[in-house]
Amino acid sequence: MPVPASRPSPASQAGPRATSGALDSEQPLDLLVVGGGPAGSAAALRALQLRPEARVLIVDAADFPRDKTCGDGIAPHGLDVLRALGVTDVTRGYRPVDRMRLRTPGGAEVATPSERATHVIPREVFDARLVAAARARGAQFARRRVRSLDVVPAPGGGGEPIVAVDGGALHARVVLGADGANSTVRRALGIPPNPPEGLAIAVRAYADAPKDGGPPEQFIHMTDEGWPAYAWSFPIGDGRANIGYGLLRSRLRDSDGTPKAVLHGTLARMLPDTPAYAGTLRAHHLPLSTHRPRLPDGPVLLAGDAASLINPLTGEGIYYALLSGSLAGQAAITDPGPAAGRVYRRALGRELGRHLRHTTLLANLAGRHRPLMDAAVRSASRRTELYDSLVELGLGRGTIPAGSLARLAARRALRGLR
Repeated sequence: MPVPASRPSPASQAGPRATSGALDSEQPLDLLVVGGGPAGSAAALRALQLRPEARVLIVDAADFPRDKTCGDGIAPHGLDVLRALGVTDVTRGYRPVDRMRLRTPGGAEVATPSERATHVIPREVFDARLVAAARARGAQFARRRVRSLDVVPAPGGGGEPIVAVDGGALHARVVLGADGANSTVRRALGIPPNPPEGLAIAVRAYADAPKDGGPPEQFIHMTDEGWPAYAWSFPIGDGRANIGYGLLRSRLRDSDGTPKAVLHGTLARMLPDTPAYAGTLRAHHLPLSTHRPRLPDGPVLLAGDAASLINPLTGEGIYYALLSGSLAGQAAITDPGPAAGRVYRRALGRELGRHLRHTTLLANLAGRHRPLMDAAVRSASRRTELYDSLVELGLGRGTIPAGSLARLAARRALRGLR
């Protein structure tokens, strides 16, 4: 059964290719991971945790370390996944940040120590550490781009079908597409990209951290310009901050001015005291989970951004990437071949299904009724438990309490009747 070929995106083009023994072997790989970010590295780590002798290869368009445009916030839930994978040292040298300040367009504000601290670690460092951990466990790495995938009969006509990559240059029992928002593997499966209303775009830069004398805090400033939209400033701990601004692609399309002018100009206006360092402004797409595709059956899987696993309330995706990658790596080992996709999809549904439904509901309501966010933040400033619930919804796997869920569902139904 062929998987349609696709043209690689510019981001997937590779330079010089690093080779390993696995590339030259006629024996199919147990797991081929396309993309060495958090989802891909977590998949390799989990596969080798379950079966140390498994043949796992990570391919990526870039060598590591490499920059990755992102907010750099690492939620504690992601570190939980890594601890379960036996990786405990990725945060060394970076102090936790246990305070977050939220400000809404209507003037509501809350700044409370979080129940669990986050870290701010540049992806150039974080991703390189994860790839190094996967390689130390036995994964091989090659710098190359993937152009096409085909599900073909196993060599010799026996056993389950396998995946041929690039016309047979590589063979694997399971292939994981962890290759980001512009996933080549996703296109090869015939899955279209998110529509503009399910796709955020953000610009990220580095700047001097604010020097207000207060404790370090992550700052999220929501704005009516392009609502739902916000700017952020996250302190790294070395005198710098990761700053940025993002909104829906559909709202950017309707804005006056060029996309670059809107993104850069709004960021500068919203964070006037932390001008961006020259050369660090870079934009990236965020495929939101409100429009995530149904994950396919078969031996080709998708994880992280490639599966549209981005929280629509906050743009957070590293926790989803680590969790989905780990579950995909597990399915590749426990149920290799055609069953892997179904097993992985069900596991992801058990872990995140209810959470994803609730964040979709809340994001849709807040996007249509901005005062809802003002009310939520005002209430959270008075009630610590509500603040913690909002953080869990935005950074982890939290769900809406039953009473609140009933009220929100009723509000959505009433709005639908108008």
